[in-house]
Amino acid sequence: MNNWRHTSSYDSGHASSSYTHAYPSEEPAPPPLAHHPGFDIIEWHPAYQSCQRYFLDHAQHEPATQALCALINIRLPFQALDHPVTSSAPAPAVPGSHNYQFGSFPRANSGGMSSPNHSRTGQGQNLATFVSLVPYVRRLVVTAFDKPAILHGFFGDDYVRGILPHIDCERRNYLFAAKHGGWRTCKKQYDQGSGGGGDETVPFLKPLDEAKIEELTAAEKSWSAWLAMEDWMVGPRAPQDGTDVGSSNTAERQGGPSGGNQRSGNPLPDGLPDHGGEARGGSY
Repeated sequence: MNNWRHTSSYDSGHASSSYTHAYPSEEPAPPPLAHHPGFDIIEWHPAYQSCQRYFLDHAQHEPATQALCALINIRLPFQALDHPVTSSAPAPAVPGSHNYQFGSFPRANSGGMSSPNHSRTGQGQNLATFVSLVPYVRRLVVTAFDKPAILHGFFGDDYVRGILPHIDCERRNYLFAAKHGGWRTCKKQYDQGSGGGGDETVPFLKPLDEAKIEELTAAEKSWSAWLAMEDWMVGPRAPQDGTDVGSSNTAERQGGPSGGNQRSGNPLPDGLPDHGGEARGGSY
């Protein structure tokens, strides 16, 4: 059971909350993150699956999880309108349905060995339920609820190895989304919820919480690499280390790696022109 104690206050319509958890507050040392050369997907995947099982079997049924998801307006799997998911257990086979299985056909030059599918062709076999955790990670990041205690409460003991790589990626994506097109465009990118149906628009966005200089520096390098990609400066054309790609881009670029989101003649923060024209990057 999640032992969360929660206090909340509201400032200008934005929720600010503090959670304490029965577990130590210190965040364990994270493993190599997804962009790191030392990241091992084979070691990461079992931890992610453990987080999925914990979220489906335990966390989504806890009052604290349900309260937070109600605040940030995202449906839990068991609340989905079309196909609610109450646990990670395989769904029972529907009567009259066909459970197709690929047979084990001998392969040419296989020395008489059959396909590896041979050991997985049991009749009536059901696949384990899969629910992506990414929509919940995204919503926690943009509402500044991506705290260790909350991540532990949502995803269990393996959250450091299983979820922190996604947290790292989504925090960087959030920085990029904010830089690219202003508040309205950014919010639109995060209005999509769990896919469970109904209105799951994000009720508020908060600036990236507890950002560290190392995180911002890494994001700047990734942003420069993306600007280089837009100009086909990849492969043999890739800039040398230390080259400021943003300075070589033309004035219509929406900000370089170190500068803000510069827009000539447009002081509005939502990316929309100040005379009612179309927004940069799309119309609404």
